[in-house]
Amino acid sequence: MNIYIFENEEGFVQTAANQITSLLNTNPYAKLGLATGSTPVPLYAKLIEMHRQGLVSFAGATTYNLDEYVGLPENHPESYRTFMNEKLFNHVDINIAQTHVPNGNVADLEEECRSYDQMMEQNGPIDLQLLGIGHNGHIGFNEPGDVLTSGTHVAPLQEKTRKANARFFPSIDDVPTHSVTMGVGSIMKARQIMLLIRGEDKAEIAQRALTGPITTECPASLLQCHPNVIVLLDQGAGRYFK
Repeated sequence: MNIYIFENEEGFVQTAANQITSLLNTNPYAKLGLATGSTPVPLYAKLIEMHRQGLVSFAGATTYNLDEYVGLPENHPESYRTFMNEKLFNHVDINIAQTHVPNGNVADLEEECRSYDQMMEQNGPIDLQLLGIGHNGHIGFNEPGDVLTSGTHVAPLQEKTRKANARFFPSIDDVPTHSVTMGVGSIMKARQIMLLIRGEDKAEIAQRALTGPITTECPASLLQCHPNVIVLLDQGAGRYFK
Protein backbone atom coordinates (compact mmCIF):
# COMPACT_ATOMS: atom_id res chain seq x y z
CA MET A 1 0.00 0.00 0.00
CA ASN A 2 1.42 3.35 -1.08
CA ILE A 3 0.14 6.38 0.85
CA TYR A 4 0.60 9.95 -0.39
CA ILE A 5 -0.35 13.15 1.43
CA PHE A 6 -0.85 16.38 -0.52
CA GLU A 7 -0.45 19.94 0.68
CA ASN A 8 -2.98 21.34 -1.77
CA GLU A 9 -6.05 20.34 -3.72
CA GLU A 10 -4.37 20.81 -7.07
CA GLY A 11 -1.71 18.21 -6.39
CA PHE A 12 -4.26 15.76 -4.98
CA VAL A 13 -6.58 16.00 -7.96
CA GLN A 14 -3.86 16.11 -10.63
CA THR A 15 -2.15 13.01 -9.25
CA ALA A 16 -5.42 11.06 -9.26
CA ALA A 17 -6.19 12.22 -12.81
CA ASN A 18 -2.68 11.35 -13.99
CA GLN A 19 -3.10 7.82 -12.67
CA ILE A 20 -6.25 7.29 -14.75
CA THR A 21 -5.01 9.04 -17.88
CA SER A 22 -1.73 7.14 -17.78
CA LEU A 23 -3.65 3.87 -17.67
CA LEU A 24 -5.89 4.87 -20.58
CA ASN A 25 -2.97 6.11 -22.66
CA THR A 26 -1.18 2.82 -22.06
CA ASN A 27 -4.30 0.67 -22.45
CA PRO A 28 -7.09 2.49 -24.34
CA TYR A 29 -9.45 -0.43 -23.62
CA ALA A 30 -8.95 -0.31 -19.86
CA LYS A 31 -11.78 -1.20 -17.52
CA LEU A 32 -12.41 1.44 -14.85
CA GLY A 33 -14.32 0.98 -11.62
CA LEU A 34 -15.87 4.33 -10.73
CA ALA A 35 -17.32 5.90 -7.60
CA THR A 36 -19.78 8.65 -6.77
CA GLY A 37 -20.09 11.10 -3.88
CA SER A 38 -18.43 14.47 -3.38
CA THR A 39 -14.83 13.19 -3.18
CA PRO A 40 -14.30 12.26 -6.86
CA VAL A 41 -16.13 15.30 -8.32
CA PRO A 42 -12.97 17.44 -8.70
CA LEU A 43 -11.21 14.43 -10.24
CA TYR A 44 -13.92 14.01 -12.85
CA ALA A 45 -13.74 17.75 -13.64
CA LYS A 46 -9.98 17.43 -14.15
CA LEU A 47 -10.43 14.40 -16.43
CA ILE A 48 -12.92 16.38 -18.53
CA GLU A 49 -10.40 19.22 -18.77
CA MET A 50 -7.60 16.88 -19.81
CA HIS A 51 -9.86 15.24 -22.39
CA ARG A 52 -10.69 18.64 -23.91
CA GLN A 53 -6.97 19.37 -24.07
CA GLY A 54 -6.48 16.18 -26.07
CA LEU A 55 -4.50 14.49 -23.31
CA VAL A 56 -6.76 11.47 -22.86
CA SER A 57 -9.49 9.58 -24.68
CA PHE A 58 -12.19 7.41 -23.13
CA ALA A 59 -13.39 6.04 -26.49
CA GLY A 60 -12.28 2.46 -25.83
CA ALA A 61 -12.81 2.39 -22.07
CA THR A 62 -15.42 0.39 -20.20
CA THR A 63 -16.67 1.52 -16.78
CA TYR A 64 -18.41 -0.19 -13.89
CA ASN A 65 -19.85 1.84 -11.05
CA LEU A 66 -19.76 0.62 -7.49
CA ASP A 67 -23.37 1.11 -6.54
CA GLU A 68 -26.82 2.57 -7.06
CA TYR A 69 -29.75 3.39 -4.82
CA VAL A 70 -32.69 1.00 -4.76
CA GLY A 71 -35.96 2.49 -5.93
CA LEU A 72 -34.69 5.51 -7.87
CA PRO A 73 -35.31 5.60 -11.64
CA GLU A 74 -32.16 6.06 -13.73
CA ASN A 75 -33.25 9.59 -14.68
CA HIS A 76 -33.88 10.64 -11.06
CA PRO A 77 -31.70 13.70 -10.28
CA GLU A 78 -30.05 11.89 -7.36
CA SER A 79 -29.50 8.52 -9.03
CA TYR A 80 -25.89 7.55 -9.51
CA ARG A 81 -26.50 7.04 -13.23
CA THR A 82 -27.53 10.71 -13.45
CA PHE A 83 -24.52 11.68 -11.35
CA MET A 84 -22.07 9.89 -13.63
CA ASN A 85 -23.67 11.24 -16.80
CA GLU A 86 -23.56 14.82 -15.51
CA LYS A 87 -20.16 14.71 -13.83
CA LEU A 88 -18.23 12.77 -16.47
CA PHE A 89 -19.83 10.69 -19.21
CA ASN A 90 -21.68 13.49 -21.04
CA HIS A 91 -18.46 15.50 -21.35
CA VAL A 92 -15.98 12.97 -22.72
CA ASP A 93 -15.85 10.67 -25.75
CA ILE A 94 -16.90 7.50 -23.94
CA ASN A 95 -19.38 5.11 -25.56
CA ILE A 96 -22.35 5.34 -23.18
CA ALA A 97 -23.17 1.67 -23.92
CA GLN A 98 -19.82 0.82 -22.32
CA THR A 99 -20.73 2.55 -19.04
CA HIS A 100 -22.39 0.35 -16.46
CA VAL A 101 -24.23 1.31 -13.28
CA PRO A 102 -26.26 -1.22 -11.28
CA ASN A 103 -30.00 -0.84 -11.82
CA GLY A 104 -31.70 -0.42 -8.46
CA ASN A 105 -35.14 0.01 -9.98
CA VAL A 106 -35.77 -3.48 -11.38
CA ALA A 107 -38.29 -6.01 -10.11
CA ASP A 108 -35.72 -8.75 -9.54
CA LEU A 109 -32.82 -7.18 -7.65
CA GLU A 110 -31.14 -10.51 -6.94
CA GLU A 111 -30.96 -11.24 -10.66
CA GLU A 112 -29.57 -7.76 -11.28
CA CYS A 113 -26.80 -8.48 -8.75
CA ARG A 114 -25.97 -11.82 -10.37
CA SER A 115 -25.95 -10.28 -13.84
CA TYR A 116 -23.68 -7.44 -12.76
CA ASP A 117 -21.12 -9.84 -11.30
CA GLN A 118 -21.36 -12.11 -14.33
CA MET A 119 -20.76 -9.17 -16.68
CA MET A 120 -17.61 -8.15 -14.77
CA GLU A 121 -16.36 -11.73 -14.65
CA GLN A 122 -16.86 -12.27 -18.39
CA ASN A 123 -15.12 -9.01 -19.32
CA GLY A 124 -12.10 -9.63 -17.12
CA PRO A 125 -10.90 -7.85 -13.99
CA ILE A 126 -11.23 -4.12 -13.50
CA ASP A 127 -7.88 -2.48 -14.21
CA LEU A 128 -8.30 0.39 -11.77
CA GLN A 129 -10.99 0.69 -9.09
CA LEU A 130 -11.63 4.17 -7.70
CA LEU A 131 -12.87 4.31 -4.11
CA GLY A 132 -13.88 6.80 -1.46
CA ILE A 133 -14.53 5.96 2.17
CA GLY A 134 -17.46 6.63 4.48
CA HIS A 135 -17.10 8.00 7.99
CA ASN A 136 -17.85 4.52 9.32
CA GLY A 137 -15.33 2.86 7.02
CA HIS A 138 -17.72 1.71 4.32
CA ILE A 139 -16.51 1.28 0.73
CA GLY A 140 -19.19 1.18 -1.90
CA PHE A 141 -22.20 0.63 0.32
CA ASN A 142 -20.56 -2.21 2.22
CA GLU A 143 -21.46 -1.13 5.73
CA PRO A 144 -19.69 -2.33 8.90
CA GLY A 145 -21.01 -5.58 10.35
CA ASP A 146 -20.19 -9.02 11.65
CA VAL A 147 -19.93 -10.34 8.08
CA LEU A 148 -19.53 -8.88 4.61
CA THR A 149 -20.95 -10.12 1.31
CA SER A 150 -18.39 -10.90 -1.36
CA GLY A 151 -20.39 -10.29 -4.53
CA THR A 152 -22.78 -7.59 -5.71
CA HIS A 153 -25.79 -7.51 -3.39
CA VAL A 154 -28.64 -5.47 -1.98
CA ALA A 155 -27.42 -3.67 1.13
CA PRO A 156 -29.37 -1.78 3.80
CA LEU A 157 -27.94 1.66 4.48
CA GLN A 158 -27.05 2.55 8.04
CA GLU A 159 -28.72 5.62 9.52
CA LYS A 160 -25.35 7.39 9.68
CA THR A 161 -24.86 6.86 5.96
CA ARG A 162 -28.37 8.05 5.14
CA LYS A 163 -27.84 11.18 7.23
CA ALA A 164 -24.56 11.87 5.43
CA ASN A 165 -26.36 11.61 2.07
CA ALA A 166 -29.43 13.58 3.16
CA ARG A 167 -27.79 16.82 1.98
CA PHE A 168 -28.51 15.71 -1.59
CA PHE A 169 -32.24 15.13 -0.96
CA PRO A 170 -35.15 17.34 0.21
CA SER A 171 -35.12 15.49 3.55
CA ILE A 172 -33.73 12.33 5.11
CA ASP A 173 -37.13 10.71 4.53
CA ASP A 174 -36.39 10.91 0.79
CA VAL A 175 -33.04 9.11 1.08
CA PRO A 176 -33.35 5.47 -0.05
CA THR A 177 -32.92 2.83 2.63
CA HIS A 178 -31.15 0.27 0.42
CA SER A 179 -28.65 0.11 -2.41
CA VAL A 180 -27.25 -2.33 -4.92
CA THR A 181 -23.50 -2.42 -4.34
CA MET A 182 -20.45 -4.34 -5.44
CA GLY A 183 -19.28 -6.52 -2.59
CA VAL A 184 -15.85 -6.29 -1.03
CA GLY A 185 -14.85 -9.44 -2.91
CA SER A 186 -15.78 -7.82 -6.22
CA ILE A 187 -13.78 -4.72 -5.32
CA MET A 188 -10.73 -6.74 -4.28
CA LYS A 189 -10.57 -8.44 -7.70
CA ALA A 190 -9.42 -5.18 -9.32
CA ARG A 191 -5.82 -5.14 -10.52
CA GLN A 192 -5.24 -1.79 -8.83
CA ILE A 193 -7.24 0.25 -6.33
CA MET A 194 -7.00 4.01 -5.85
CA LEU A 195 -8.53 5.25 -2.59
CA LEU A 196 -9.22 8.99 -2.27
CA ILE A 197 -9.73 10.47 1.21
CA ARG A 198 -10.38 14.17 1.75
CA GLY A 199 -11.19 16.27 4.80
CA GLU A 200 -10.17 16.37 8.45
CA ASP A 201 -13.44 14.68 9.37
CA LYS A 202 -12.06 11.56 7.63
CA ALA A 203 -8.70 11.56 9.46
CA GLU A 204 -9.68 9.08 12.18
CA ILE A 205 -11.32 6.60 9.85
CA ALA A 206 -8.36 6.90 7.45
CA GLN A 207 -5.97 5.95 10.22
CA ARG A 208 -8.21 3.10 11.34
CA ALA A 209 -8.70 1.75 7.83
CA LEU A 210 -5.08 1.97 6.72
CA THR A 211 -3.17 1.04 9.88
CA GLY A 212 -5.68 -0.53 12.26
CA PRO A 213 -6.77 -4.13 12.59
CA ILE A 214 -8.34 -5.77 9.53
CA THR A 215 -11.96 -6.26 10.48
CA THR A 216 -15.42 -6.36 8.91
CA GLU A 217 -16.34 -3.62 11.38
CA CYS A 218 -14.25 -1.34 9.15
CA PRO A 219 -14.72 -2.66 5.61
CA ALA A 220 -12.04 -0.38 4.16
CA SER A 221 -9.45 -2.08 6.38
CA LEU A 222 -9.65 -5.13 4.09
CA LEU A 223 -7.82 -3.06 1.47
CA GLN A 224 -4.69 -3.73 3.50
CA CYS A 225 -4.85 -7.25 2.03
CA HIS A 226 -4.75 -6.04 -1.60
CA PRO A 227 -1.35 -6.13 -3.32
CA ASN A 228 -1.71 -2.88 -5.30
CA VAL A 229 -3.41 0.01 -3.49
CA ILE A 230 -2.64 3.71 -3.90
CA VAL A 231 -4.04 6.02 -1.23
CA LEU A 232 -4.26 9.79 -1.78
CA LEU A 233 -4.99 11.96 1.26
CA ASP A 234 -5.26 15.70 1.61
CA GLN A 235 -3.68 17.46 4.59
CA GLY A 236 -6.79 17.12 6.76
CA ALA A 237 -7.38 13.43 6.12
CA GLY A 238 -3.69 12.66 6.48
CA ARG A 239 -3.00 14.46 9.75
CA TYR A 240 -2.26 11.22 11.64
CA PHE A 241 0.29 10.15 9.03
CA LYS A 242 2.59 13.17 9.25
